[in-house]
Amino acid sequence: MPVITDIEDYAGFSEKATRLNLGVLIEEIEEILEGFSLLVEERRKANGTVPIREQIDEGFRKKGGWTNALTGDFDWTKSISTGSAIGVEVQVSGRSDLLAVDVLHLVDAMRGGRIDLGLIIVPDDQLSKYLTDRTPNFATAKKHVLSRGQDYPIRIVGFRHDGTGSAIEKKRTNVGRAD
Repeated sequence: MPVITDIEDYAGFSEKATRLNLGVLIEEIEEILEGFSLLVEERRKANGTVPIREQIDEGFRKKGGWTNALTGDFDWTKSISTGSAIGVEVQVSGRSDLLAVDVLHLVDAMRGGRIDLGLIIVPDDQLSKYLTDRTPNFATAKKHVLSRGQDYPIRIVGFRHDGTGSAIEKKRTNVGRAD
């Protein structure tokens, strides 16, 4: 199971989560993230990222009640019976510069009242070294939140693999490069 290694909160994320009773959704996110085996070859850029993203997305689908957002919005959202909601961006298989867009999606949704909290999931700085080139990491996520979203209740969660294994297959992208 992947291990959550880093958590960084901004603008009273924890306090707002407690006040709005959103702790149960945060626990679900942690269960999803820790709910599969993640073995990687510990060699620089040896592992593909798309299968990791697919495992995380499958966890949200299996947990139930999570809505996968459309393109141009954050990735997952869920609300509780009071209407309070959290939006999640999973940035594992994209380029690190897409984190800037992810932060803007979350901020825009909070400004518009669609969600109350935002959460970003990324590989931690150690794991990202073993993944494909330009894979986002915890340090990059912090940089983007600090520049675009530090005044909003956002949490960044970094995770690491749970052991060594064979390299995760790299998938071919639509331009012929391996991810």
